[in-house]
Amino acid sequence: MGDSEAAIIRVVDSLASVDSESWDACANPLGEPANPFVSHGFLSALEESGSATRHTGWLAQHILLEDEAGKLAGCMPMYLKNHSRGEYVFDHGWANALENAGGNYYPKLQCSVPFTPATGPRLLVPNTPIREAVEDTLLEGAIEIARRHGVSSLHITFLPERQWKRAGAHGLLQRTDQQFHWHNRGYRTFDDFLADLSSRKRKMIRKERERATENGITVECVTGNDLTEDHWDAFFTFYMDTGARKWGSPYLTRDFFSLINERMADETLLVMARRDGKLIAGALNFIGGDALYGRNWGAIEHHPFLHFECCYYQAIEFAISRGLERVEAG
Repeated sequence: MGDSEAAIIRVVDSLASVDSESWDACANPLGEPANPFVSHGFLSALEESGSATRHTGWLAQHILLEDEAGKLAGCMPMYLKNHSRGEYVFDHGWANALENAGGNYYPKLQCSVPFTPATGPRLLVPNTPIREAVEDTLLEGAIEIARRHGVSSLHITFLPERQWKRAGAHGLLQRTDQQFHWHNRGYRTFDDFLADLSSRKRKMIRKERERATENGITVECVTGNDLTEDHWDAFFTFYMDTGARKWGSPYLTRDFFSLINERMADETLLVMARRDGKLIAGALNFIGGDALYGRNWGAIEHHPFLHFECCYYQAIEFAISRGLERVEAG
């Protein structure tokens, strides 16, 4: 590690013991597009709300690399897990194969953002001349911690390509998957985007947007200081309905939404639909430095194309207005 050879690695079981500014200086270095999900505010909200804790199978084992002066030089969001839920990388086949062979797949060591299948940094290091050396030290530390825990495996998921290659160089098996993202080609308005499409597709999207707001439905984008607990009460109802139907047990608690409202309202966007003055549907998004990330959707009334309006068309329109490069709809 060059000048940081005296650095030490520590493992902490809660972000409450880590200074938020020090963590964020590693997670989102100045001059680089911010990723909201690796921020102290987001990850600590998952812990403090009871969403990602020992009791839900996410035992925090965050890795801290400190220099000789005790300053945080790098970190990794890490969890000891006794299941594979909430990861959106489906390794159940591996787990079943090892269990059938008489082994124990769990616990495993998992570096990720709970419940968030969005690509972002996992080796959190400030942009300094020794950045790659610090990343190497973090990887070596994570591998050693996995050995000491005696776990079956170490997993690092949804990391960007540069870090993915770095992990491979340290002997980690590599895999890829695909997602569908919308990319902003310098559009100034939604109509500019439509102009890039065929006449048939333009007509289809305009018709869908008209249908979505029939029956007196209005759609609004709410962020920052305009977000209220009433919005979150309504959205949590939508979220619970979707979660109960799709997964049986929603992951996020009501407190989580209040905590992110307190800590990162300016990085949060709710697209909410009303009918007759009542909130009936909504989509939760997070605003990054260069992207809008769609995360959750729910509704208590179902209307044609309202899902597309809230989750896709409004997201694209918002991204264009903010000059964001892409929409990762989730």
